[in-house]
Amino acid sequence: MSEIPVGERVQFYRKAQKKKQAVVAGLAGITEDYLSQIERGLKTPAMPLLHRLARVLNVPVSTLLGEPAFEEEGAIHPVGRTLQRVLTSYAPIPSDQPLPELAELRERVSAIWSLWQTSPTRFTDAAPLVPDLLRDVQFVTRVLRPTGDAAMRRDAYRISADLYFFLRTFTKRIGRPDLSLLVADRGMVAAEETDDPLRVAVAKWNLGQILLSQGEAEGAEEVALHAIEALHNDLPSDSHARIAVEGALWLVATIAAVRRGDFWTARDRLRERALPATRQSGGHNVLWTVFGVPNVGLHAVSIEVEAGETAEALRLADDVVVSHLPSLERRTTFALEVARCYDQRRDDAAVFIHLLTAEASGPEDLKYNILARDLIRGLLKRARPTYSPQIQAMAQRVGLLAR
Repeated sequence: MSEIPVGERVQFYRKAQKKKQAVVAGLAGITEDYLSQIERGLKTPAMPLLHRLARVLNVPVSTLLGEPAFEEEGAIHPVGRTLQRVLTSYAPIPSDQPLPELAELRERVSAIWSLWQTSPTRFTDAAPLVPDLLRDVQFVTRVLRPTGDAAMRRDAYRISADLYFFLRTFTKRIGRPDLSLLVADRGMVAAEETDDPLRVAVAKWNLGQILLSQGEAEGAEEVALHAIEALHNDLPSDSHARIAVEGALWLVATIAAVRRGDFWTARDRLRERALPATRQSGGHNVLWTVFGVPNVGLHAVSIEVEAGETAEALRLADDVVVSHLPSLERRTTFALEVARCYDQRRDDAAVFIHLLTAEASGPEDLKYNILARDLIRGLLKRARPTYSPQIQAMAQRVGLLAR
């Protein structure tokens, strides 16, 4: 079965429910012409709009994205099936299996995080390592839960929480939101066993991220704001790590406001909460949250893109120095945000340039990012003959066209 574009999925569910374009467009807060362009593949909807369309059509966002179908067809990374089996296996603990060293497990978890944030081929590099690492970490926590001393148990749960934090973003990126929610929840449980307020807060940050991706903006906002309140109670106000994690949580609350269509609250949170936190904390990649000035700038651009203020989004984008971001994934995300901005302006040449930039830092992201693929698909339909061959070559590289 071939990959179905997002716009065609929107059109299918709209027609299946016998809803007119004008009605769906009005309820989603866009013009009928804009919805028509989405359905014809001429426009790529940003995530907040996709969430609004999903609510109007009464279907999950993942259905409009086609994520479950991708996994079945193998277009999204097949390691998802293996991870599901490992996560749901509760076989008896082998009595003769040696217990891995906790220090060695911690090094492996740190290494896979480093690989994920710095390797252009992070999907290919990480996928073979994840199942065995997950098996070993789950084995250690199951063995130490009833028998290990308190210090060893806490250390094992810290390692477990950190791995589940990684799996939350990994499984989301390979098109398995069901597993992403599962590991976010397990990360929360593991973090609570560590007696570490910072890890508990980051577990809530991870949970907020996946709730946002599944259209639960109110739930994500509630999780983030409660986590911020708990940090105030549990850690000193001059802790740079606490301030950085608090800033990352404010970014979750900011995006939640965007998803609710409350752009002024989003702007206020970014300006009054997240940005001051970058100055106070110095910007630290605490537990791989990638908080700092560039990431706050990226979120400022996202707000204006979602608000339809493309001129302001591009003005803000000019001031974002992505080379300072410790994560290639964030750099790729920034390039895709700018590409979407130019897509709204129908500047196809600029869309293509920024897709090339995204491909340079994350070639595999374009292969696995559904909305990025829709941007490419739209260019295939609209491209001028002068650069159509280059767009076709990109479509071949990401698997949209046969070589």
